[in-house]
Amino acid sequence: MNVVRKFIIIVILLITFLFVSGIGLYYYFIKPVDNNASGKIIKIESPASATKIGQILYKNKLIKNDKFFSLYIKLNKINNLQAGTYKLSSNMPLKDIVSIISEGKIYKDDTIRITFREGINFREFAKVVEKNTTNSYDEVIESLSNKDYLKGLIEDYWFITDEILNDEIYYPLEGYLFPDTYEFINNGVTTYEIAKKLLDQMDVVLTPYKNLIENDKYSVHELLTLASIAEKESNNNRKNVVSVFVNRLNKNISLGSDITTRYGIKLDDSRPLTKSEYASINPYNTRNTNMVGLPASPICMVSKDSIEASINRIETNYLYFIANINTRETFFYATSKEFEAKKQELSKVNGGY
Repeated sequence: MNVVRKFIIIVILLITFLFVSGIGLYYYFIKPVDNNASGKIIKIESPASATKIGQILYKNKLIKNDKFFSLYIKLNKINNLQAGTYKLSSNMPLKDIVSIISEGKIYKDDTIRITFREGINFREFAKVVEKNTTNSYDEVIESLSNKDYLKGLIEDYWFITDEILNDEIYYPLEGYLFPDTYEFINNGVTTYEIAKKLLDQMDVVLTPYKNLIENDKYSVHELLTLASIAEKESNNNRKNVVSVFVNRLNKNISLGSDITTRYGIKLDDSRPLTKSEYASINPYNTRNTNMVGLPASPICMVSKDSIEASINRIETNYLYFIANINTRETFFYATSKEFEAKKQELSKVNGGY
């Protein structure tokens, strides 16, 4: 009798153990594989059998066991798994994955790509954002000029300082957003999300120069300002252009840059400037001889080449340059006599004053 009783107890304990173990395994397999929220795009071809789907999910590390997946489908009497393309992640519990596939929540790729060209100014940047997203031009300007937001950026990025808070600056982030082609989740992306991606890339570009920048006589803000002027003034002679402006700064001569004058009066088209426009007074008009030094801020998006030209500067004796606006060829001179002669030669081509 004792033997029978012991046997029964052992059987009961065994059954209990198997039952508890089974429940434990069940809850283990229905939990997420990990905490990774990165989505994976998977394609399920028709016919969409549980066995086939389980294998696809397991191969993509979205579930813990493909055999259990098939068992789960049978236990829960799910018979409407659908073929299609789905976006799933390994931090989803099995229940959510099955729900998406059984309800046929097909993934639609709403990803957008936006290209921000080198040399465009902040107004043009805002127009590109407005064209490609649900953000308006005014929202872009206002959001990225908010003082509290800007102070947060100063804390987050080593290359952004309180120089951007200068009230004379038209657009505080001018020159700080790196031009490139970027992908965003959809056209509902916020202005702040766009700016973050461009600022993060500027961080990537500037960081290799960090030691040089920290030991430079010019601040990051000033270096980006130099780079932005060179960006607009020349396509292939940016180091020479930077050398001209540095030489003029050293001699306390106004920079005399037409493109800063255009920026100062917010003129985006290419018509010749007028005499009164050259004489206008603003924090950017370096053609006004009373203004000595750099403009208040960068004037456009800057390329890596222009950044390189402003940081790794070359020494020349140039104080003047002039470009043929048709051929884009740039000529550099050490004396005003040489410069004025070339200017007279190009007067019919270039126009203006």
